[in-house]
Amino acid sequence: MNDQVNALAQAAGQAARGGRWQEAEGLWAQVLKLAPQHPQALYSFGVHAFQRADFSTAIEYLRAAHMAAPNDPLVLMTTSVVWREKGDAENEWLAINACLAIDPYFLPGLLSKAAFLERQNRPRAAATVYRDALKVAPPPSHWPEALRPQLTHAQERVNAHSEAFAAYLEAELAAPRAALEAAVAGRWAESAAIMTGRIQAYRSECNQLTAPRLPAIPFFDRADFAWVADLEAATPLIREELLAVQHTEQARFSPYVAYNPGEPVNQWVELNHSDRWSTYALWRSGQPVVENLARCPATARALEAVEMAEIGGLCPNAMFSVLAPHTQIPPHHGETNARLVVHLPLIVPEGCTYRVGFERRGWTEGEVLIFDDTIEHEARNDGDLPRTVLIFDVWNPLLSLAEREMVKAMTKAAREFNSEA
Repeated sequence: MNDQVNALAQAAGQAARGGRWQEAEGLWAQVLKLAPQHPQALYSFGVHAFQRADFSTAIEYLRAAHMAAPNDPLVLMTTSVVWREKGDAENEWLAINACLAIDPYFLPGLLSKAAFLERQNRPRAAATVYRDALKVAPPPSHWPEALRPQLTHAQERVNAHSEAFAAYLEAELAAPRAALEAAVAGRWAESAAIMTGRIQAYRSECNQLTAPRLPAIPFFDRADFAWVADLEAATPLIREELLAVQHTEQARFSPYVAYNPGEPVNQWVELNHSDRWSTYALWRSGQPVVENLARCPATARALEAVEMAEIGGLCPNAMFSVLAPHTQIPPHHGETNARLVVHLPLIVPEGCTYRVGFERRGWTEGEVLIFDDTIEHEARNDGDLPRTVLIFDVWNPLLSLAEREMVKAMTKAAREFNSEA
Protein backbone atom coordinates (compact mmCIF):
# COMPACT_ATOMS: atom_id res chain seq x y z
CA MET A 1 0.00 0.00 0.00
CA ASN A 2 2.85 2.40 0.78
CA ASP A 3 4.11 2.18 -2.78
CA GLN A 4 0.65 2.98 -4.10
CA VAL A 5 0.23 5.91 -1.71
CA ASN A 6 3.66 7.29 -2.65
CA ALA A 7 2.92 6.97 -6.34
CA LEU A 8 -0.41 8.77 -5.98
CA ALA A 9 1.17 11.51 -3.85
CA GLN A 10 3.92 12.03 -6.41
CA ALA A 11 1.38 12.25 -9.23
CA ALA A 12 -0.77 14.69 -7.24
CA GLY A 13 2.23 16.90 -6.61
CA GLN A 14 3.13 16.94 -10.29
CA ALA A 15 -0.46 17.82 -11.23
CA ALA A 16 -0.51 20.69 -8.72
CA ARG A 17 2.82 22.06 -9.96
CA GLY A 18 1.39 21.94 -13.47
CA GLY A 19 -1.67 23.94 -12.39
CA ARG A 20 -4.04 20.99 -12.85
CA TRP A 21 -5.80 21.57 -9.57
CA GLN A 22 -8.86 19.39 -10.15
CA GLU A 23 -6.71 16.43 -11.14
CA ALA A 24 -4.45 17.00 -8.14
CA GLU A 25 -7.39 17.14 -5.73
CA GLY A 26 -8.77 13.89 -7.12
CA LEU A 27 -5.45 12.16 -6.63
CA TRP A 28 -5.15 13.48 -3.05
CA ALA A 29 -8.64 12.12 -2.40
CA GLN A 30 -7.40 8.68 -3.40
CA VAL A 31 -4.45 9.09 -1.06
CA LEU A 32 -6.73 9.89 1.85
CA LYS A 33 -8.87 6.82 1.19
CA LEU A 34 -5.78 4.67 1.58
CA ALA A 35 -4.09 6.76 4.31
CA PRO A 36 -6.59 9.02 6.14
CA GLN A 37 -3.87 10.71 8.22
CA HIS A 38 -1.51 11.43 5.32
CA PRO A 39 -0.17 14.91 6.27
CA GLN A 40 0.66 16.06 2.76
CA ALA A 41 -2.79 15.07 1.46
CA LEU A 42 -4.53 16.82 4.37
CA TYR A 43 -2.38 19.90 3.85
CA SER A 44 -3.06 19.94 0.11
CA PHE A 45 -6.81 19.63 0.64
CA GLY A 46 -6.54 22.63 2.97
CA VAL A 47 -4.70 24.61 0.30
CA HIS A 48 -7.25 23.66 -2.36
CA ALA A 49 -10.09 24.77 -0.07
CA PHE A 50 -8.28 28.04 0.59
CA GLN A 51 -7.92 28.64 -3.14
CA ARG A 52 -11.70 28.30 -3.42
CA ALA A 53 -12.09 30.81 -0.53
CA ASP A 54 -13.70 28.02 1.55
CA PHE A 55 -11.86 29.19 4.64
CA SER A 56 -13.69 27.04 7.20
CA THR A 57 -12.94 23.83 5.29
CA ALA A 58 -9.34 24.95 4.79
CA ILE A 59 -8.91 25.43 8.54
CA GLU A 60 -10.35 21.95 9.25
CA TYR A 61 -7.95 20.22 6.89
CA LEU A 62 -4.97 22.27 8.06
CA ARG A 63 -5.74 21.46 11.68
CA ALA A 64 -5.84 17.78 10.75
CA ALA A 65 -2.54 18.18 8.87
CA HIS A 66 -1.00 19.78 11.97
CA MET A 67 -2.19 16.87 14.12
CA ALA A 68 -0.59 14.48 11.63
CA ALA A 69 2.66 16.49 11.34
CA PRO A 70 2.94 18.58 14.53
CA ASN A 71 6.56 19.64 13.84
CA ASP A 72 5.99 21.09 10.37
CA PRO A 73 6.02 24.90 10.65
CA LEU A 74 4.71 25.33 7.08
CA VAL A 75 1.32 23.90 8.06
CA LEU A 76 0.88 26.50 10.79
CA MET A 77 2.27 29.20 8.53
CA THR A 78 -0.36 28.40 5.91
CA THR A 79 -3.02 28.29 8.64
CA SER A 80 -2.09 31.84 9.65
CA VAL A 81 -2.58 32.98 6.04
CA VAL A 82 -6.08 31.48 5.99
CA TRP A 83 -6.96 33.22 9.27
CA ARG A 84 -5.65 36.49 7.82
CA GLU A 85 -7.84 36.20 4.73
CA LYS A 86 -10.76 35.23 6.97
CA GLY A 87 -10.21 38.49 8.90
CA ASP A 88 -9.39 36.80 12.22
CA ALA A 89 -6.31 38.64 13.49
CA GLU A 90 -6.31 36.91 16.87
CA ASN A 91 -6.09 33.40 15.42
CA GLU A 92 -3.65 34.58 12.76
CA TRP A 93 -1.32 35.81 15.51
CA LEU A 94 -1.68 32.56 17.45
CA ALA A 95 -0.85 30.50 14.36
CA ILE A 96 2.22 32.62 13.54
CA ASN A 97 3.59 32.27 17.05
CA ALA A 98 2.85 28.54 17.11
CA CYS A 99 4.79 28.25 13.84
CA LEU A 100 7.79 30.09 15.31
CA ALA A 101 7.60 28.02 18.49
CA ILE A 102 8.41 25.02 16.30
CA ASP A 103 11.21 26.82 14.45
CA PRO A 104 12.18 30.32 15.66
CA TYR A 105 14.35 30.76 12.54
CA PHE A 106 11.64 29.86 10.00
CA LEU A 107 12.02 32.69 7.51
CA PRO A 108 8.42 32.82 6.17
CA GLY A 109 7.18 32.82 9.77
CA LEU A 110 9.40 35.76 10.73
CA LEU A 111 8.30 37.71 7.67
CA SER A 112 4.65 37.02 8.48
CA LYS A 113 5.12 38.09 12.08
CA ALA A 114 6.72 41.35 11.01
CA ALA A 115 4.00 42.00 8.42
CA PHE A 116 1.33 41.35 11.05
CA LEU A 117 2.94 43.88 13.41
CA GLU A 118 3.19 46.39 10.58
CA ARG A 119 -0.52 46.00 9.82
CA GLN A 120 -1.23 46.55 13.51
CA ASN A 121 0.50 49.94 13.25
CA ARG A 122 3.53 48.82 15.26
CA PRO A 123 6.31 49.82 12.84
CA ARG A 124 9.16 49.72 15.36
CA ALA A 125 8.31 46.22 16.57
CA ALA A 126 7.88 45.18 12.92
CA ALA A 127 11.30 46.56 12.01
CA THR A 128 12.91 44.54 14.81
CA VAL A 129 11.39 41.31 13.48
CA TYR A 130 12.21 42.24 9.88
CA ARG A 131 15.83 42.68 10.99
CA ASP A 132 15.76 39.20 12.56
CA ALA A 133 14.38 37.81 9.29
CA LEU A 134 17.20 39.42 7.28
CA LYS A 135 19.75 37.92 9.66
CA VAL A 136 18.58 34.38 8.91
CA ALA A 137 17.97 34.99 5.20
CA PRO A 138 20.71 34.14 2.68
CA PRO A 139 22.56 36.99 0.94
CA PRO A 140 20.32 39.02 -1.41
CA SER A 141 21.79 37.34 -4.49
CA HIS A 142 20.46 34.03 -3.13
CA TRP A 143 17.06 35.17 -1.89
CA PRO A 144 14.31 32.69 -2.85
CA GLU A 145 12.27 34.25 -5.66
CA ALA A 146 9.02 33.51 -3.83
CA LEU A 147 10.21 35.56 -0.84
CA ARG A 148 12.14 38.27 -2.68
CA PRO A 149 9.33 40.91 -2.59
CA GLN A 150 8.87 40.37 1.15
CA LEU A 151 12.61 40.46 1.82
CA THR A 152 13.00 43.61 -0.26
CA HIS A 153 10.21 45.22 1.77
CA ALA A 154 11.88 44.01 4.96
CA GLN A 155 15.15 45.69 3.98
CA GLU A 156 13.32 48.92 3.17
CA ARG A 157 11.54 48.94 6.53
CA VAL A 158 14.75 48.19 8.43
CA ASN A 159 16.57 50.99 6.61
CA ALA A 160 13.74 53.44 7.31
CA HIS A 161 13.71 52.46 10.97
CA SER A 162 17.49 52.92 11.23
CA GLU A 163 17.31 56.36 9.63
CA ALA A 164 14.47 57.46 11.90
CA PHE A 165 16.29 56.13 14.96
CA ALA A 166 19.50 57.89 13.87
CA ALA A 167 17.66 61.20 13.46
CA TYR A 168 16.10 60.80 16.90
CA LEU A 169 19.48 60.07 18.51
CA GLU A 170 21.04 63.01 16.69
CA ALA A 171 18.55 65.35 18.33
CA GLU A 172 18.53 63.72 21.75
CA LEU A 173 22.30 63.49 22.09
CA ALA A 174 23.18 67.02 20.99
CA ALA A 175 23.81 68.27 24.54
CA PRO A 176 25.97 65.41 25.86
CA ARG A 177 27.83 65.31 22.54
CA ALA A 178 28.81 68.95 22.91
CA ALA A 179 30.52 68.11 26.21
CA LEU A 180 32.76 65.45 24.66
CA GLU A 181 36.41 66.03 23.90
CA ALA A 182 37.16 65.99 20.20
CA ALA A 183 39.42 62.95 20.61
CA VAL A 184 36.54 60.70 21.71
CA ALA A 185 33.63 62.19 19.77
CA GLY A 186 34.13 59.73 16.92
CA ARG A 187 33.75 56.80 19.30
CA TRP A 188 30.23 57.87 20.24
CA ALA A 189 29.21 58.66 16.68
CA GLU A 190 30.22 55.10 15.86
CA SER A 191 28.33 53.81 18.91
CA ALA A 192 25.16 55.52 17.67
CA ALA A 193 25.61 54.02 14.19
CA ILE A 194 25.95 50.55 15.73
CA MET A 195 22.92 51.07 17.99
CA THR A 196 20.72 52.09 15.08
CA GLY A 197 21.84 49.12 12.98
CA ARG A 198 23.46 51.18 10.25
CA ILE A 199 26.79 49.37 10.74
CA GLN A 200 28.19 46.38 12.58
CA ALA A 201 30.94 46.93 15.11
CA TYR A 202 34.35 46.96 13.43
CA ARG A 203 36.78 44.46 14.94
CA SER A 204 40.36 43.50 14.36
CA GLU A 205 40.63 40.61 11.90
CA CYS A 206 44.16 39.39 11.33
CA ASN A 207 45.16 37.32 8.32
CA GLN A 208 48.20 35.86 10.09
CA LEU A 209 49.03 36.54 13.73
CA THR A 210 46.50 37.86 16.25
CA ALA A 211 47.54 39.53 19.49
CA PRO A 212 44.40 38.93 21.59
CA ARG A 213 42.89 41.48 23.97
CA LEU A 214 44.31 44.51 22.19
CA PRO A 215 41.71 47.25 21.66
CA ALA A 216 40.63 47.79 18.06
CA ILE A 217 41.74 51.44 17.71
CA PRO A 218 41.30 52.73 14.14
CA PHE A 219 43.67 55.73 14.23
CA PHE A 220 46.37 56.31 16.83
CA ASP A 221 47.30 59.76 18.10
CA ARG A 222 50.37 61.14 16.32
CA ALA A 223 51.43 62.85 19.54
CA ASP A 224 52.09 59.47 21.16
CA PHE A 225 55.01 58.69 18.80
CA ALA A 226 58.26 60.53 19.41
CA TRP A 227 59.56 60.10 15.84
CA VAL A 228 56.61 61.80 14.13
CA ALA A 229 57.96 65.37 14.18
CA ASP A 230 61.31 64.46 12.59
CA LEU A 231 59.65 62.29 9.95
CA GLU A 232 57.18 65.00 8.98
CA ALA A 233 59.99 67.55 8.83
CA ALA A 234 61.71 65.33 6.25
CA THR A 235 58.66 65.36 3.96
CA PRO A 236 60.13 67.78 1.34
CA LEU A 237 63.29 65.67 0.92
CA ILE A 238 61.33 62.44 0.76
CA ARG A 239 58.98 63.94 -1.84
CA GLU A 240 61.94 65.02 -3.97
CA GLU A 241 63.30 61.48 -3.94
CA LEU A 242 59.90 60.10 -4.85
CA LEU A 243 59.64 62.43 -7.85
CA ALA A 244 63.18 61.53 -8.91
CA VAL A 245 62.56 57.76 -8.94
CA GLN A 246 59.23 58.27 -10.68
CA HIS A 247 61.13 60.11 -13.41
CA THR A 248 64.13 57.77 -13.74
CA GLU A 249 63.00 54.44 -12.26
CA GLN A 250 59.37 54.10 -13.31
CA ALA A 251 59.99 50.50 -14.37
CA ARG A 252 60.73 49.62 -10.74
CA PHE A 253 57.18 50.53 -9.71
CA SER A 254 55.06 47.38 -9.75
CA PRO A 255 51.43 46.46 -9.04
CA TYR A 256 50.84 46.03 -5.32
CA VAL A 257 48.28 43.27 -5.95
CA ALA A 258 49.86 40.40 -7.88
CA TYR A 259 48.11 37.04 -7.43
CA ASN A 260 49.34 34.06 -9.40
CA PRO A 261 47.03 32.31 -11.90
CA GLY A 262 44.69 29.96 -10.09
CA GLU A 263 44.81 31.83 -6.78
CA PRO A 264 41.49 33.28 -5.55
CA VAL A 265 41.56 37.04 -5.95
CA ASN A 266 38.22 37.84 -4.27
CA GLN A 267 37.80 41.62 -3.95
CA TRP A 268 41.13 42.24 -5.71
CA VAL A 269 40.01 41.17 -9.17
CA GLU A 270 40.01 44.72 -10.58
CA LEU A 271 43.43 45.63 -9.15
CA ASN A 272 45.21 42.32 -9.71
CA HIS A 273 48.38 43.06 -11.72
CA SER A 274 47.09 46.60 -12.31
CA ASP A 275 49.23 49.73 -12.35
CA ARG A 276 46.31 51.65 -10.86
CA TRP A 277 47.80 50.74 -7.48
CA SER A 278 51.56 50.52 -7.81
CA THR A 279 54.45 50.62 -5.34
CA TYR A 280 58.15 51.30 -5.22
CA ALA A 281 59.47 48.94 -2.52
CA LEU A 282 62.07 50.06 0.00
CA TRP A 283 61.58 47.18 2.43
CA ARG A 284 59.67 44.04 1.50
CA SER A 285 58.57 41.31 3.96
CA GLY A 286 61.33 42.12 6.42
CA GLN A 287 64.13 42.53 3.86
CA PRO A 288 65.63 45.80 2.61
CA VAL A 289 65.46 46.49 -1.13
CA VAL A 290 69.02 47.71 -1.21
CA GLU A 291 69.11 49.25 -4.69
CA ASN A 292 65.94 51.27 -4.10
CA LEU A 293 67.06 52.46 -0.67
CA ALA A 294 70.35 53.61 -2.19
CA ARG A 295 68.42 55.83 -4.62
CA CYS A 296 66.49 57.39 -1.74
CA PRO A 297 69.06 58.21 0.98
CA ALA A 298 66.95 60.83 2.79
CA THR A 299 64.02 58.45 2.93
CA ALA A 300 66.31 55.66 4.16
CA ARG A 301 67.66 57.90 6.95
CA ALA A 302 64.11 58.88 7.96
CA LEU A 303 63.11 55.22 8.19
CA GLU A 304 66.22 54.36 10.20
CA ALA A 305 65.14 56.92 12.81
CA VAL A 306 61.83 55.11 13.22
CA GLU A 307 61.61 51.87 15.17
CA MET A 308 59.93 49.87 12.45
CA ALA A 309 58.27 46.58 13.37
CA GLU A 310 60.59 43.61 12.79
CA ILE A 311 58.54 40.46 12.34
CA GLY A 312 60.46 37.89 10.35
CA GLY A 313 59.00 37.17 6.94
CA LEU A 314 56.33 39.82 7.40
CA CYS A 315 57.77 43.18 8.54
CA PRO A 316 59.10 45.71 8.06
CA ASN A 317 57.59 46.84 4.82
CA ALA A 318 58.19 50.30 3.41
CA MET A 319 57.18 51.67 0.04
CA PHE A 320 56.01 54.59 -2.01
CA SER A 321 52.39 53.79 -2.81
CA VAL A 322 50.74 55.37 -5.85
CA LEU A 323 46.97 55.27 -6.28
CA ALA A 324 45.79 56.27 -9.74
CA PRO A 325 42.94 58.75 -10.31
CA HIS A 326 39.39 57.39 -9.97
CA THR A 327 40.58 54.22 -8.25
CA GLN A 328 39.36 52.54 -5.10
CA ILE A 329 41.26 50.09 -2.91
CA PRO A 330 38.44 47.82 -1.70
CA PRO A 331 37.75 47.08 1.99
CA HIS A 332 40.23 44.58 3.42
CA HIS A 333 42.13 43.54 6.56
CA GLY A 334 45.85 43.38 7.33
CA GLU A 335 48.15 40.62 8.58
CA THR A 336 48.64 41.28 12.29
CA ASN A 337 47.59 43.76 14.96
CA ALA A 338 51.04 43.45 16.53
CA ARG A 339 52.07 46.18 14.10
CA LEU A 340 50.54 49.45 12.99
CA VAL A 341 50.75 50.98 9.53
CA VAL A 342 51.98 54.53 8.95
CA HIS A 343 51.13 56.77 6.00
CA LEU A 344 53.21 59.86 5.28
CA PRO A 345 51.23 61.66 2.54
CA LEU A 346 53.51 63.12 -0.12
CA ILE A 347 51.21 64.07 -3.02
CA VAL A 348 47.50 64.37 -2.28
CA PRO A 349 45.17 65.87 -4.91
CA GLU A 350 41.59 66.77 -4.09
CA GLY A 351 39.09 63.94 -3.75
CA CYS A 352 41.23 61.46 -1.79
CA THR A 353 39.90 59.82 1.38
CA TYR A 354 40.79 56.96 3.67
CA ARG A 355 38.52 54.91 5.94
CA VAL A 356 39.50 52.69 8.86
CA GLY A 357 36.47 51.08 10.45
CA PHE A 358 33.82 53.73 10.96
CA GLU A 359 36.18 56.68 10.70
CA ARG A 360 36.92 58.35 7.37
CA ARG A 361 39.73 60.90 6.99
CA GLY A 362 41.50 62.80 4.28
CA TRP A 363 45.25 62.77 3.82
CA THR A 364 47.14 65.99 4.49
CA GLU A 365 50.53 66.29 2.83
CA GLY A 366 53.31 65.98 5.41
CA GLU A 367 51.02 64.82 8.25
CA VAL A 368 51.18 61.14 9.17
CA LEU A 369 48.27 58.78 9.75
CA ILE A 370 48.93 55.85 12.08
CA PHE A 371 46.32 53.10 12.10
CA ASP A 372 45.56 49.45 12.79
CA ASP A 373 45.12 47.90 9.35
CA THR A 374 43.54 44.71 10.75
CA ILE A 375 40.37 46.78 11.11
CA GLU A 376 38.50 46.90 7.80
CA HIS A 377 39.92 49.77 5.76
CA GLU A 378 39.76 51.18 2.24
CA ALA A 379 41.20 54.05 0.21
CA ARG A 380 39.70 56.19 -2.57
CA ASN A 381 41.15 58.55 -5.10
CA ASP A 382 38.20 60.28 -6.73
CA GLY A 383 40.40 63.05 -8.07
CA ASP A 384 42.07 63.55 -11.43
CA LEU A 385 45.72 63.13 -10.35
CA PRO A 386 47.68 60.29 -8.69
CA ARG A 387 47.90 60.16 -4.89
CA THR A 388 51.22 59.05 -3.37
CA VAL A 389 52.10 58.18 0.23
CA LEU A 390 55.09 56.65 1.98
CA ILE A 391 53.89 53.55 3.86
CA PHE A 392 55.75 51.59 6.54
CA ASP A 393 55.16 49.44 9.65
CA VAL A 394 55.79 50.18 13.33
CA TRP A 395 55.16 48.16 16.46
CA ASN A 396 51.81 48.46 18.18
CA PRO A 397 52.82 50.49 21.26
CA LEU A 398 50.41 48.52 23.45
CA LEU A 399 52.75 45.52 23.27
CA SER A 400 55.61 45.25 25.77
CA LEU A 401 59.16 44.46 24.67
CA ALA A 402 58.72 40.89 25.90
CA GLU A 403 55.53 40.59 23.83
CA ARG A 404 57.35 41.78 20.76
CA GLU A 405 59.78 38.91 21.25
CA MET A 406 56.82 36.53 21.50
CA VAL A 407 55.51 37.85 18.19
CA LYS A 408 58.89 37.24 16.57
CA ALA A 409 59.16 33.76 18.06
CA MET A 410 55.63 32.76 17.04
CA THR A 411 55.98 33.91 13.45
CA LYS A 412 59.40 32.24 13.17
CA ALA A 413 58.03 28.96 14.52
CA ALA A 414 55.00 29.12 12.23
CA ARG A 415 57.18 29.82 9.20
CA GLU A 416 59.50 26.92 10.04
CA PHE A 417 56.63 24.50 10.70
CA ASN A 418 54.89 25.35 7.44
CA SER A 419 58.03 25.21 5.30
CA GLU A 420 58.43 22.26 2.97
CA ALA A 421 62.19 22.03 3.44
